[in-house]
Amino acid sequence: MTPTSATGRIKARYRSPRGERSGFTLVELLMVVAIMGLAAGAVVLAVPDPRPPVIHEAERFAARLVRAREEALLTNRAVAVEATATGYGFSSFDGVRWSPLTDGPFGPEDWAEDTAVRPEGQPADQPLRIVFDPTGAPDAAALTLSRGSRVVTVAVDAAGEVKVDG
Repeated sequence: MTPTSATGRIKARYRSPRGERSGFTLVELLMVVAIMGLAAGAVVLAVPDPRPPVIHEAERFAARLVRAREEALLTNRAVAVEATATGYGFSSFDGVRWSPLTDGPFGPEDWAEDTAVRPEGQPADQPLRIVFDPTGAPDAAALTLSRGSRVVTVAVDAAGEVKVDG
């Protein structure tokens, strides 16, 4: 059987002796690779960073500082927050000794991975300790959190007000 058109001649070249196609063309393979590349790129762009943004971490820390101040006022005892390079925790003073607080929002927390923590006004290797006395007043303190180019500062003034700047 002889092909009667140019299309028939092209089709005839790619057929096996049994009359079936023998494989994929280079164009078909390149199209599949291009589609797979686009799909992989879409997946990579759609997957969010599993770490919370540093501003969310700072706001969470600030909310816990406010709760620590409220705890000092409500229980009429001193409550301390100690922040280190790896995380922070809470403790209370019962008149004799400091005891760790672990109930409710006072459990120890770790900073997210790659979060750099720097206390303002003291060496970076020392923990920042904020103590709210039974009246809710602390010594003024500030802590800077950073990740990448993003920098956020959490500050506590002498009246016990907590502010997040960033």
